Amino acid sequence: MNTIRAFIAIELTPAVLTQLAHIQEQFKASLPRGCVRWVRTEGIHLTLKFLGDVPQSQVDTIQLTLASAVKDIPAFSFRVGQAGCFPNARRPRVLWIGIQEPGGVLSRLERAVETAIAPLGYPAEERDFHPHLTLGRVARNVNASDLRQVGDALASANIGDLGQVEARQVALVKSELKPTGAEYTILFCAPLA
Repeated sequence: MNTIRAFIAIELTPAVLTQLAHIQEQFKASLPRGCVRWVRTEGIHLTLKFLGDVPQSQVDTIQLTLASAVKDIPAFSFRVGQAGCFPNARRPRVLWIGIQEPGGVLSRLERAVETAIAPLGYPAEERDFHPHLTLGRVARNVNASDLRQVGDALASANIGDLGQVEARQVALVKSELKPTGAEYTILFCAPLA
């Protein structure tokens, strides 16, 4: 069966991506070399739903389902800022920048996407939705000292507001894993109301 790796996301503005690149450079300069695998800045996005392997024959159905799911959700804006990590600063695995959207529209959008896509064979996440932008992932072979240094750097990072994003559409994105990192191609955009 012919499949693609895909996810549903909100794309970021060039201004916010520039700010994120600057933050990554600051962390790279202060952390031990090789302890974090950094996400390519141009590939950073706000993931709403990771689909994984999708049969090529199902792409059209996903596009129609996505368009229907989001058509009544109003366009909205969110702010980008504050650093953090999953699961916590003592055991950092994923380094991220947070999303603030106090109106609740982003959560509504994520639930609408989850609910619509689940019947197509992509079960809803059991974990709560924590919107974030992944900057990097801690390498598997990091020693305890370097891991502590990553956690300390995140805990002490004073990252303020990095800008605002106007969310007017959601994208179905194809992800190709390559030795140089993942490459993303937007397959379809579904407009918000």
